[in-house]
Amino acid sequence: MFPPPQCLFRRHADRPPLMIFSTALVHPTDAVSQHLRTRSIMFETITVTERLTPTTTSHNAGAKVSAAAAPPPNGSALRRVGSIARNAFREAVRDRVLYNLVFFVLLLTGGAVFIGDLSAAQEAKIIVDMSLSAMLLFGVFIAIFVGVGLVYKELERRTVYAIFAKPVGRGEFLVGKYLGLCLTLAVNVAVMGAGVSLALAYVRGGYDPLILSIWPAVCLIFVELMIVVAVALLFSSFSSPALSALLTFAVFIIGHFSADMKLLAASTGTTSAKIFFGALYYLLPNLSHYTVITDAGHGLSPAPAAFVVAILYAFVYIGVLLSASILIFNRRNFK
Repeated sequence: MFPPPQCLFRRHADRPPLMIFSTALVHPTDAVSQHLRTRSIMFETITVTERLTPTTTSHNAGAKVSAAAAPPPNGSALRRVGSIARNAFREAVRDRVLYNLVFFVLLLTGGAVFIGDLSAAQEAKIIVDMSLSAMLLFGVFIAIFVGVGLVYKELERRTVYAIFAKPVGRGEFLVGKYLGLCLTLAVNVAVMGAGVSLALAYVRGGYDPLILSIWPAVCLIFVELMIVVAVALLFSSFSSPALSALLTFAVFIIGHFSADMKLLAASTGTTSAKIFFGALYYLLPNLSHYTVITDAGHGLSPAPAAFVVAILYAFVYIGVLLSASILIFNRRNFK
């Protein structure tokens, strides 16, 4: 059977249509054989192409996997961590965590007026003691009750699956959440410190040296809150929010009695008790270095060497806690 003329037109587009049609009519046998040869060549071409396509696809897939496994640029990881930190801060603002500052400042200003009238030349010291203690108390509540929910909320809402579907590591996720809550606490502490300074200026009728001497104590309170947030994040990486809050509050209380823990370990007679209390002393954070509220009320600032050592100790301890949190969180199964 002769091939249809339109097939010849389609297979031999590089030849003039009149020549193809005339060849098919005058020499039908040559046209049929040429058509069969063309179809054979096309079939072999398709076969070779199909054999090469999987190799090319696998090569491209391997290139994509290698590109995904390659470490990201130096700025990309920082940008991802910064984005998560900003989102954590915005979420804290939406949860109205920062709205307690207005109430705190108003309460502090009103209390300063009454305390100035009732106390005898002790109004400044009472204001500093009361305000710094309230600053630490408010900060610890925010650090514990918001910190233990940083991971749990994402798991409860199942938004963590959408986050990890993107090129975001679990370590970057935890570090970003931690920095976001620390930023929230920094705003809290800064506004509270400004409120204390304004209250002191109002009571003293102007500038007073005590206004500047309280800021090292404010900085140490913030560093202590950073440690508490790291502890809360560690417990929340493997336990429930209620248990994490309880354990974090216990660490906060014991950390303020670290010196007594060391004395208790030395005074006990049994070896097991010495090992137990000694382990608690070295494992739990020593938060007594950051309690300078009484000295700040008397206008005393911590020594520069002690201040620097306390900050370095906090950074090292926070680094250890974050590393442990990332290690536990990487091994956690979300199914």
